Amino acid sequence: MAQPDTMVLERTLPNERLDRHLASLVPGVSRAAIQRLILEGRIKVNGTLAKPTRPPRAGDVVTFFWPAPKPAEALPQDIPLEVLHEDADIIVLNKPAELVVHPSAGHDDGTLVNALLHHCAGELSGVGGVERPGIVHRLDLGTSGCLVVAKNDRAHVWLNEQFQTRKVEKFYQCIVCGVMDPSVGDVSAPLARHPTHRKRMAVVPGGRDARTSWRRLERFDGASFVEAQLHTGRTHQIRVHFQHVGFPIFGDDVYGRGPTARLAEATGIHPSRQLLHARRLTLWHPRTRRLCEFNAPLPPDFREALEALREVAPPSDGPRAVS
Repeated sequence: MAQPDTMVLERTLPNERLDRHLASLVPGVSRAAIQRLILEGRIKVNGTLAKPTRPPRAGDVVTFFWPAPKPAEALPQDIPLEVLHEDADIIVLNKPAELVVHPSAGHDDGTLVNALLHHCAGELSGVGGVERPGIVHRLDLGTSGCLVVAKNDRAHVWLNEQFQTRKVEKFYQCIVCGVMDPSVGDVSAPLARHPTHRKRMAVVPGGRDARTSWRRLERFDGASFVEAQLHTGRTHQIRVHFQHVGFPIFGDDVYGRGPTARLAEATGIHPSRQLLHARRLTLWHPRTRRLCEFNAPLPPDFREALEALREVAPPSDGPRAVS
């Protein structure tokens, strides 16, 4: 059994259930999971077994006895990892573009989870379940860069809370089709599943709020090197937002196939994936509570594309989007 966590409730809520209230206080853990923990005797209030219907009271001391992770269905595999930082609580990686984060349809093995099970040898949190041990957030297949993994339940809950409350700062670098002008900007547009292409996301009225800001780092003839900051963390957010404003990511076959083909024809550069890289991640450490910054260097294919653009597509006069 993992080391217990304790919290002190701050409010008396006579019309609220304890299980519902605890689910609102523990990010990443559902009400159903809280109820299961109570049923298993893994939550105590003031030293006695908790009851799900009991109203919360100010000053209540709630203790969670987290279960040990169940044996993962995924098997450990000796897959090389580029570790940017590792300690007893977290591991920060520079994920290669071709590596899938967790097992899914068509990707039963050879994933980051398989690699982590081998590298960490049982030191991963169980909050994410047997399919996603330690996984707090993810990067798309085809996107490289900084990714943090929790090595225990306490770290997982702490990191989940930071992601949900938007305390984690996430900066990406990418090459887009077209010259983004002005050189800085911001897009706030709600995202949801595409109404007809269910594997895609789209800007949809009434979708989940999403905001991305950017600054242009370098301009070329028909392309831009851009840094983007995610203020929310929606699926495919940067890819969809940049497509929405007319500057899809170079190499993105889902959201920018046409513009990518035209830019590739004009420059002779043919990227094998979307040129999107999670460059920098800033978060509060779960144990030391200190602000930490992690940086992942650009991978070789990204650097080669930049060098090629500098050679074959030096800046021309005036902005030009590739539509």
